[in-house]
Amino acid sequence: MSGTQWCLAVGLVLGIVLAFGGWLAFLITVLFGLIGLLVGLVADGKVDVPGMLGKATSR
Repeated sequence: MSGTQWCLAVGLVLGIVLAFGGWLAFLITVLFGLIGLLVGLVADGKVDVPGMLGKATSR
């Protein structure tokens, strides 16, 4: 699945949540989506958490 297709799917899901759940459900869904994105990026190795926290392993 390409990036465009993923973004379309996420946009549709968020639209459905907003339409049927209201603003609070929409904001909660976006928050959990961002958390999931961050976890996915860390799992893929695209985000260096120790480097961001100042605890780099190589000197």
